[in-house]
Amino acid sequence: MATTMTIKKRMAPAIAVSAALLVVLSAPNAFAMHISDGILSAGWASFWFAAVLPVVAIGLGVLKKKNEASTKTKPFVALIGAAIFVISCMPIPVPVAGTTSHPCGVGLAAILIGPWLAVVVSSVTLALQALFLSHGGLTSLGADIFSMGVVGAFSGYASFRLVRWLGFSTWAAAFAAGLVSDWATYATTSLQLALALHGNAPLFSMFAAIAAAFIPTQLPLGILEGFISAGAYRFVMLRKPELACGGAERKFAC
Repeated sequence: MATTMTIKKRMAPAIAVSAALLVVLSAPNAFAMHISDGILSAGWASFWFAAVLPVVAIGLGVLKKKNEASTKTKPFVALIGAAIFVISCMPIPVPVAGTTSHPCGVGLAAILIGPWLAVVVSSVTLALQALFLSHGGLTSLGADIFSMGVVGAFSGYASFRLVRWLGFSTWAAAFAAGLVSDWATYATTSLQLALALHGNAPLFSMFAAIAAAFIPTQLPLGILEGFISAGAYRFVMLRKPELACGGAERKFAC
């Protein structure tokens, strides 16, 4: 009897991981980087909303300040928001898992309009997708904004600045921004799901299981997004460099 109980206790973490992963991957709207309604508990959903609200508020303040300084700000920000909406609406099926992956475009947004404004446009994009496309969810909106908007924007922007500081070209820096932003967003979403669903199972095991399901598609998608970011950034810098953060390389400050 004792032996049977011991075996059950040892198997419990593995069973919990398998069951939770099955729930995540079988949910019809559980997109990578877009968590659907019903996945997060009320507590976790509230936590992520509380985490992103101050960041979004600061972003709105930055938008107001920049718009007062230049009337070109809002149209350009709106254009970037539309680009993020289109880019993040391109789902790619994940083999076996029964869900999809997609690029996000936030890294490019961060190096063109700055990370604070990238958070704002990501928030609007994710809300519209949840409301009209069933892409993500309303209760999970805070978590989605945190992973794609906050982590994606600031990791992409930081990568750009770091690569430039190391002496590499702006095109290499833009590639890094797109790549790192994409992978950081996906990793954060995997962690969010693991935190909410691991139960008695080891957190790392749950995180690894969820992350592994998206590697076959998200790994090449991140590289593709790096090339897209580099190409789009080059296009803007050659034609309208004054639109990007402080005139791009002359005064790169967002």
